[in-house]
Amino acid sequence: MPDITSNGITLHHRDTGGEGRPVVLIHGWPLSGASWAPQVSALTSAGYRVVEYDRRGFGASDKPESGYDYDTLAADLAGLLDALDLRDVALVGFSMGGGEVARYLATYGDERVAQAVLAAAVPPYLLQTPDNPDGGLSDAEVSDMQREVAEDRAAFLDDFTTGFFSVDGELKVTEEERRQALALQEPARDEALVACIDSFARTDFRADLEQIAVPTLVIHGDGDGVVPFEVSGKRSAEAIADSTLVVVEGAPHGLNVSHEREFNAALIDFLGS
Repeated sequence: MPDITSNGITLHHRDTGGEGRPVVLIHGWPLSGASWAPQVSALTSAGYRVVEYDRRGFGASDKPESGYDYDTLAADLAGLLDALDLRDVALVGFSMGGGEVARYLATYGDERVAQAVLAAAVPPYLLQTPDNPDGGLSDAEVSDMQREVAEDRAAFLDDFTTGFFSVDGELKVTEEERRQALALQEPARDEALVACIDSFARTDFRADLEQIAVPTLVIHGDGDGVVPFEVSGKRSAEAIADSTLVVVEGAPHGLNVSHEREFNAALIDFLGS
């Protein structure tokens, strides 16, 4: 079924079914689960059962006024795993979705989870603070993002999506692919867009990462201008006890699309390890 009740809301999800080990894909901001299309066919061809869903406030899932903090988002994920009774799961989180992976494992443990993947993900902590000087965003920059998306959503997202797929100003995908990503953003609730900026930029995942005990792949593009490798991927790999780091040369933030072949190869290799 495309819809499932989790944590008091309806989440829209797609499940390829089958007997393979489940891989749960958690999308980034401001997209939907459909942003994983380049990975679904590769994973199913490799024998995996793939589940991807739209985060609350995005895609075809319910869009409540509140609940965009990571504790609630992790509870949504927990409800999905419980409702589908998924076990031996590989949790794969892209960008903002990496926060759900970290918070879920720190809160609910790894009884259902065998592996984790942080792909161009926001942990450990994006906000620059006195005890986190290596964060990528100042408090003022976060507030500016929220104000800009609230004042002129279309213009902000158009510019953001270009940067999402670019390295040093050069677009690494086709214009059609960029526009496809823009189309996935259209159903998102305005309040969800703004609230999630606060969540992914201001949530400290450093303690969460220390509690991750399952083997974890950290995959990141070295040209990521949205969530820079030095700010996030490098530090996450250092913080997780059992981590494997893959850096994709010349890849932007949206590397699962721009560098689909390299991304899929690294993902499937890790899942089979």
